[in-house]
Amino acid sequence: MTPYEKKILIFFFGICAGMLFNCENSKKTEYVAINLEELREVYSQSDTNLWPEPHLDSLVSKEDFEDIGILPEVQFPEDNPFSKEKKELGKLLFFDARLSESGQIACASCHNPELAWTDNITKSFGHKRIENRRNAMTIKNVAFAHSLFWDGRAQSLEHQAGFPMSDPAEMNTDNDITVKNIAKVEGYKPFFKKAFGDEKVTFDRILKAIATYERTIVSRNSKFDKFVKGKKDALNDEELLGLHLFRTKAKCINCHNTPYFSDNKFHNDGQHLFGTDFEDLGLYDHTGNEEDIGKFRTPTLREVALTGPWMHHGHFPSLLDVLQYYNLGNPAPIQDKYLGTPRDSLIPEPSPLLMELNLDKKEVEAIIAFLETLSTKPQRVNLTKMPD
Repeated sequence: MTPYEKKILIFFFGICAGMLFNCENSKKTEYVAINLEELREVYSQSDTNLWPEPHLDSLVSKEDFEDIGILPEVQFPEDNPFSKEKKELGKLLFFDARLSESGQIACASCHNPELAWTDNITKSFGHKRIENRRNAMTIKNVAFAHSLFWDGRAQSLEHQAGFPMSDPAEMNTDNDITVKNIAKVEGYKPFFKKAFGDEKVTFDRILKAIATYERTIVSRNSKFDKFVKGKKDALNDEELLGLHLFRTKAKCINCHNTPYFSDNKFHNDGQHLFGTDFEDLGLYDHTGNEEDIGKFRTPTLREVALTGPWMHHGHFPSLLDVLQYYNLGNPAPIQDKYLGTPRDSLIPEPSPLLMELNLDKKEVEAIIAFLETLSTKPQRVNLTKMPD
């Protein structure tokens, strides 16, 4: 770690520690005046038009805004409609390590259903234990994502599914080899026939089957879902306060809106780590547009209590770290040695949505308590014998 990186860490954690110790003595804040019983009546219904007005920044388009709430039914694309048989084939392929060059890495290696469909490590390991560049996002509820990966380089689940297979740092398999590996497995033939009408194995069919399965991985029974469906005691007072703060004072709703808890847009959250060994310019690496420097896709907050460590680099070990970072309004400095150099045009501009929130300790704890209500019980996927 460079001296500059150490300075950033000391600066960041020093401020966080100060906030935590001093917030007990903060002046009384707006939560004191909140009537929780009134809020319980208003929020415990699925019609979000009857909820209190969200506190939206002027930069957030009200025309594009959709409030949080209950997830709608999944829409399957016209060129890849749902079928039970295709889902079953995709499920088998998702857990089959024979898609990889080593025969040891499956989609489920980084997206484990028992770990909220991620792997709970900073950055995933791939072929020959190569560390991947970014933290693995959960694929639960991914049917509602408009683009895939932190940098949005895939525009559909069918498109996304092919990237890990050919990536040298992940499965490291040529597409043709992937097809050959699956085609020589006799046990797959009846599954392909049921799903597509004949036994032919193609890369396109493999991607479509996996994408179909992934679209069915949806969580609909969180405490939050039960509450907004009318179960008024599903949230306790602290969680209810957290919900209200999420939509108002904390301004989380600016980016984490829609029932997917993501605006499906890209923002510079100040975590590009410019000038360090961990530098990542995000969307810019995909588009090459300077206005995209340091921007990353807004991740869903559904299942968020189970998907740590957090951020695209996985450097935040707790939700408290995440909340305090945003509470401070992005305190990370930019290394001034790059000013006036050829790289100064690449210095990321953090989103103006980042600002000090002045949340006190009780408010931070309430928001974290609310975020925990967005998670559901981890799943265990039962598989029949893999085809051979």
